[in-house]
Amino acid sequence: VNGTVVEYTGGSTGTSLAFICAIKGYPFRVVSSDAFSQDKLDYMKALGAEVTIIPSGGLGISKQLIEKMIETARKMSHEPGTFWTDQLNNKDNVLGYLQLGDEIWEQTGGQVDAFVHVVGSAGSLIGTSRALKKHIPQVRIVAVEPDESPVLSGGESGSHDIEGIGIGFSPPLWDSSLVDEVMRISTEEAKEMARRLAREEGLFAGTSSGANVAAAIKIAKKLGSGATVVTLLVDSGVKYLSTGLYKSS
Repeated sequence: VNGTVVEYTGGSTGTSLAFICAIKGYPFRVVSSDAFSQDKLDYMKALGAEVTIIPSGGLGISKQLIEKMIETARKMSHEPGTFWTDQLNNKDNVLGYLQLGDEIWEQTGGQVDAFVHVVGSAGSLIGTSRALKKHIPQVRIVAVEPDESPVLSGGESGSHDIEGIGIGFSPPLWDSSLVDEVMRISTEEAKEMARRLAREEGLFAGTSSGANVAAAIKIAKKLGSGATVVTLLVDSGVKYLSTGLYKSS
């Protein structure tokens, strides 16, 4: 990379890129929104990122908002001396997770009945699933999406508040041939599970992690005693302290 890195993000990809850009000395321009937690925006700024905010109008995360963020990043990428990582179309996003699938297979001794994961860019789901299917062809892959915006299961796009997932349209990296089931989890289910993880297990994770665990529990109950269901905690609760997520009972 020579010059400035550009990306649209709800915060998780952005904070990772801000970290790398700080180490490498690359300027980093982020396109995000006030629909995402202030903690994430502040984190990226602290690492030196220049953050452009697209107003959500208080309507939460929606297809229209994501499309505005993408278009703003696209315009920035046309400026001289920029490199657009373009996470929704970047195939390295999938390749980076192949090793994770191998690691899950190794750590479980090959005993995985189901892998359950949310869909944002789809990179983590598709990459991990591709590796797991190589080792265990019969493993059940369950994609998780917001109940308020169930486009992957044939519903209409809508607004929701599970940060990092549910972009309102099928992401280019999505591969339905790898997926056995799409499960819908509501924003409130995801938030309640995030609170339970913190208070009952000492696992301080965010809303997309809450959605993962809520779905994984449902799949585990469906598969029955003895089944091994794997999911991921993909976001830290530290990124949501300003949202009031953990104040509710």
